[in-house]
Amino acid sequence: MKITDVKVTVWEWKDIPPTRYTLQAKSAANRSAHMALVKIITDEGIEGHAFLGHALGALGTDADLIIKRYKPMLIGQDPLARERIYQRMSTFAMGGILRVIGAIDVALWDLAGKAAGIPIHQLMGSYRDKVPAYASSAVFENTEEYAEEAVRYKEAGWSAYKIHPPAVAAWDIKICEAVRRAVGDDYRIMLDSTWSYDYPDALRVGLAAEALGFYWYEDPLAYDDLYGYVKLKQNLRIPIMATELPSTGPTSYAPWIMQQATDYLRGDVAIKGGLTSCLKTAHTAETFGMNYEVHHGGNSLNNVANLHLIMAIKNCEYFEVLLPDAVQKHGLVQDIEVDENGMVHAHQGPGLGAEIDFELIERNKVADL
Repeated sequence: MKITDVKVTVWEWKDIPPTRYTLQAKSAANRSAHMALVKIITDEGIEGHAFLGHALGALGTDADLIIKRYKPMLIGQDPLARERIYQRMSTFAMGGILRVIGAIDVALWDLAGKAAGIPIHQLMGSYRDKVPAYASSAVFENTEEYAEEAVRYKEAGWSAYKIHPPAVAAWDIKICEAVRRAVGDDYRIMLDSTWSYDYPDALRVGLAAEALGFYWYEDPLAYDDLYGYVKLKQNLRIPIMATELPSTGPTSYAPWIMQQATDYLRGDVAIKGGLTSCLKTAHTAETFGMNYEVHHGGNSLNNVANLHLIMAIKNCEYFEVLLPDAVQKHGLVQDIEVDENGMVHAHQGPGLGAEIDFELIERNKVADL
């Protein structure tokens, strides 16, 4: 089997609901964004698919890069030689280019699963068929909104809730206290401060979260502050989660492990360059007794790919559902849903196993590349 063509269809995602990304910036109502469907086509008629783009930013040149830089590299290749293709694509790759490599890699895994007639998680080696989800908040204007949302998800049967606070240390502590009071001592809550603090504030907030029994403390310092994370980990008992950024491949994790700067590793197919890259890192984490907690994938099909990864590894505890749902789900006939027990279930169809809404894409098509 050989790759005979690579195509990209760009479409417009219309009327995206407003979302608060930070305390200072709230998106306008009825926004739109461009998305891209990547197709890798073979001489046997089997296609692999992936999505590029998300509701929170511009598609930019990502779609063009696939056609101009990577299509010539892919034509004529064996699509099942994913490792060889990944090694060639990932040379000198960093930053936004990882999104592009990730989409190509996901499409190749989708193609391989279809060729074998099995889901991707089975191709990797299935470990389970369901996993608990946690609700991951947006940024709210009021303390009470966090507490109310956490209670709603607890009552709906979800097993955990994660706070994205306004990134004002004293206020963030008050939010943590309010959420803990609202959900009680036995409910699992986490804090993701999105690289917001200097070291003194990170320590203050961390000590508060620790005293409140939070399950983990995520990204309090700048993503590249290895020295600060080492100090923080030495002074806190609460597990620390870092490494969601920078946008580089598996080798970027080595200093974090060797310097004992984080308790968990973090990644997803968009930021870290696809399923091939993430699977390598998940297995590396396992050898050090560390969890590899998979981050939200940015779009619906990336989340499906992330879910396949989670189903194939032991050392990931949760599937992240970034809120609000309406800003994260688009382009599939049936998206991932959380059941009444707070669980999400593995797709069992060949490849990604998710039905793409090709009619929606065609109706809103902007360009074929």
